[in-house]
Amino acid sequence: MAEQRRSEGFKDDRPLASEAEAKAVASAVRLRILRLCLDQPLTNKEIALRLGSNPATVLHHVRKLVETGFLEPQEERVGARGSREIPYLATRKSWALRLGEEFWSDLSTAMLDAFRGEVAELGDPSQVNIGRLGLRLNEEQYEEINQRFKVLFDDLAEMQPGPGARPYSLFMAIHPDAGRE
Repeated sequence: MAEQRRSEGFKDDRPLASEAEAKAVASAVRLRILRLCLDQPLTNKEIALRLGSNPATVLHHVRKLVETGFLEPQEERVGARGSREIPYLATRKSWALRLGEEFWSDLSTAMLDAFRGEVAELGDPSQVNIGRLGLRLNEEQYEEINQRFKVLFDDLAEMQPGPGARPYSLFMAIHPDAGRE
């Protein structure tokens, strides 16, 4: 599939996100909630505990993600002392949509903030495999790199976990290097 996309050129035929959908994912907290609920359903209380946040604040974000289809309520369960709990699971819808350019600035900021928050939780920065590279590219080369990113991310999003799989996050970025002009 990746070879086919490379030979034909990458066509992003994903549907365009609505304004409400784009705004829902342009939040570091909501991106982190989606990541937490990617593999296992979590209740609002469990999400708040993992984020170190107020459950009422988290509930506002959870409701927005449910309303826009990024989180899906799972079967209700009985919690401590007989309380009613609703776990939520990410639908992976965020990967199925394309965002309009007018939302990229907010989403980029949210992604950077979510990345910083997740890395800070590690406590040990040596666990992050990171690199930096300065390049000089013409427009065609820049577009080729962007296309390769898209193909790589699509391939990785389709990958099924193998035996003993552990959760990892991947963050890649390319940006103009204003300090070198």
